[in-house]
Amino acid sequence: MRLLISFAALFLSISLVQLGSGALAPLDVLSGIQQGFSDIEIGLLGTAHFVGFFFGCWLAPRMMGSVGHIRAFAAFAAFGAIGALAHPMLISPLAWACMRVMTGFAVAGAYTVTEAWLQAKITNDMRGKVMGVYRLVDLGASLIAQMMIAVLEPASYISYNLLAILCCLCLVPLALTSKAQPATPKAPRLRPLRTIALSPLGAAGVVVAGVTTPAFRMVGPIYGNSIGLGPGAVAWFLGAAVLGGAAAQIPVGMLADRFDRRYVLIGLSAAAVAVSAFLANAGSAPASVLLGSFAFGFTAFCVYSISAAHANDFAEPEFMTELNASLMFLYGLGAIASPLLASVLMSAYGAPALFAYISLAHAALILFGLFRMTRRPTVPERTTYRYTPRTSFLLSRLLRRRRS
Repeated sequence: MRLLISFAALFLSISLVQLGSGALAPLDVLSGIQQGFSDIEIGLLGTAHFVGFFFGCWLAPRMMGSVGHIRAFAAFAAFGAIGALAHPMLISPLAWACMRVMTGFAVAGAYTVTEAWLQAKITNDMRGKVMGVYRLVDLGASLIAQMMIAVLEPASYISYNLLAILCCLCLVPLALTSKAQPATPKAPRLRPLRTIALSPLGAAGVVVAGVTTPAFRMVGPIYGNSIGLGPGAVAWFLGAAVLGGAAAQIPVGMLADRFDRRYVLIGLSAAAVAVSAFLANAGSAPASVLLGSFAFGFTAFCVYSISAAHANDFAEPEFMTELNASLMFLYGLGAIASPLLASVLMSAYGAPALFAYISLAHAALILFGLFRMTRRPTVPERTTYRYTPRTSFLLSRLLRRRRS
């Protein structure tokens, strides 16, 4: 318990980061719609976020090495606050895209600093408890962030100012902590080609997760607005998916540890295809849309964790950190392109094209999974399934397990 209390400043800081950044993406969508942005221009904002996120994951370890954890965190928080505050000052899709690069960079950096701190201070006997609290903080703050959309007025200076305040507040707990910051960890090397050769299906799974989940998160509000949902209903639509993803962790984890993970991954993708088809034809009935969103989160949000666990089954212990860094690299490549591509399809074919696009990605993963099952058997001894938040390269060190 004392160890958990000692991490309270980290958990509070990262929850404030999640509150500010998690609400910014849907607020930008609704604000962009009100300002007359096209679907493609709004999709560009999501792509810009992941460009910044990608570079933040790269540069954060090096910044920590230069100035330390707390100063690096302060710099990232400043980038996030500036990116949020500048929105009402320059009403332009291109300007907002540049600001979203800044906020994406800030989110990645803040999470990297926090997870590096945890990795350095955590002990093996407390790992499960600490990670359980971390999951609750991550998912709880994400859910609250989505629900904030119900009360934040689109295209309002006050709304963006509130998010900037949250970015500034995240500095306070770490700045006032009496705990000594840890030594800087060594950044893992990226070896994506070796990762693909080691586990083609694991690599494909994280790419599909990068293609589908960010598309839902970043341009899903366009879908909600197009079918007639108001800001409050859009908040519930996004929040239901987060709840679905949280509810899936225990049952999906049990299945992944008991059965061949390829069957679980294929089953999840098949269910995601079915749910996506339902949402593409659900109409505007709130109950149907919310139920579909919950089911989508339940089926699609675990794909990254299952794919990563499957890839780790084939890795030697000394390669696990670099493996998971490479998996996040592959995820980032899919996430960068996805929101823009999804918005282009929605602009051309209407809102249901979002879920048609997601269905095609999961259908491709199903076919590839069936093909890979004919190429080699699974390993007899597997790593333990772990929920993997959508954060930095360094989290792999926190979650890695040696096969017994």
